Amino acid sequence: MSISPILVAKGEKELFLLPQMANRHGLIAGATGTGKTVTLQVLAQNFSRIGVPVFLADVKGDLAGLSQPGAPNPKIEERVKKLGLEGFQFSASPVVCWDVFGASGHPVRTTVSEMGPLLLSRLLNLNEIQSGVLSLVFKIADDDGLLLLDMKDLRSMLQYAGDHASEFTTEYGKISAASIGAIQRALLALEEQGADKLFGEPALDLDDIIQTDSQGRGVVNILSADRLMQSPKTYATFLLWILSELFEQLPEVGDLPKPKLVFFFDEAHLLFNDAPDALLEKIEQVVRLIRSKGVGVYFITQNSSDVPDQILGQLGNRVQHALRAFSANDQKAIRAAAQTFRINPKLDIEQAITQLEVGEALISFLEEKGSPGIAERAYILPPSGQIGPITAEQRDRLIKDSVLFGHYEKEIDRESAYEMLKAKALQAQQAAPAPVAKPPGRQRQGVAEAMVKSAARAAASQAGRTIIRGVLGSLFGGKKGLF
Repeated sequence: MSISPILVAKGEKELFLLPQMANRHGLIAGATGTGKTVTLQVLAQNFSRIGVPVFLADVKGDLAGLSQPGAPNPKIEERVKKLGLEGFQFSASPVVCWDVFGASGHPVRTTVSEMGPLLLSRLLNLNEIQSGVLSLVFKIADDDGLLLLDMKDLRSMLQYAGDHASEFTTEYGKISAASIGAIQRALLALEEQGADKLFGEPALDLDDIIQTDSQGRGVVNILSADRLMQSPKTYATFLLWILSELFEQLPEVGDLPKPKLVFFFDEAHLLFNDAPDALLEKIEQVVRLIRSKGVGVYFITQNSSDVPDQILGQLGNRVQHALRAFSANDQKAIRAAAQTFRINPKLDIEQAITQLEVGEALISFLEEKGSPGIAERAYILPPSGQIGPITAEQRDRLIKDSVLFGHYEKEIDRESAYEMLKAKALQAQQAAPAPVAKPPGRQRQGVAEAMVKSAARAAASQAGRTIIRGVLGSLFGGKKGLF
């Protein structure tokens, strides 16, 4: 089935993103205020229009405007006229709102077990030794059939492992009390940030973010992340968890006419800052292989140098907004960004990056055979949806009109590690024999009896010695000095 290409920008020529190449991933880069958010909006609404669901994080609180049709304003009218966009119309996209804290969207959760020790170690900022202990605790819980669903489950399991550390040493290895304490303190800090709401049930069902509406348009899933961004590692780890789950759960589909889902990762530098090698390897694996699951991943960041080279090489579709050369490091970053584009003989790419206007970008999309297109300078099309935030009333209506309303709002707390370990401790306490306490009178009686017996033994011994002396004396004629 042939699907029309997505018109994204116009310059000397029209620039299209081919739907069959959209799952080859992409990058939207540029300094603050240069137009990255609008580019994201344009791509998201166009993916939705051709029936591709979208997941994105709204870090500034203004992407929910996609749910409302835009309105004329001088800047948009100027852009429409400048680009010659005949028949341009404002329209809304189907939107579902999500929020870890449950205030600005449907609550979105995962379980501790689904998060896994690797991502949880990143979330808790654990060192290598502490991460190893956490992995052991997960292994013990799995072997004993103890479900780790929420924070209290993990706390109970950590305490249980610490209390029985000597019993686990032979089979699992040493469990350090210091590491258990450090993990418990990290959990407490996480709870103080409110991130404990991330764990629990019902957990997010990935099928709920891969939906189309009655008109065949892809649903745009918007995660409210303005509050979540106050804890950057929580934000980045949670989005990475969703990507990892998509990678683990979705079947292989090969190359499709259009993606099954497009995932936008805003503030992508937070994912890679201080990330351990094991995590970087996991990210690289997911990005490299998730294409065959029909998922396209688009990173949004200020500079392409924020993304490690092994991952940057996987991002075939590029939109580079302006960068400013205020320092030697800035100039170095500009040169590095320019080198990632296919050379255009008519364009000095390095110089153009510093001259781009707001809403203008250097663009290179993959061509039909998979090779990168020549870098072109062009203006991004105006979005058909509203630019900027929506009102509290509009958001409330979106949430309550959603087919998902009521499913995720009610939290479930079923029997898991916390309840099972509590019951186990109670059973052990009841099964232990109670010590028999002697009454004080009986104790004193026992002491008195012992004293009498001791005195009797002493008297008997003395009497015995007197008799022996008498017998021996008579035998030896009463001689002195023998005894």
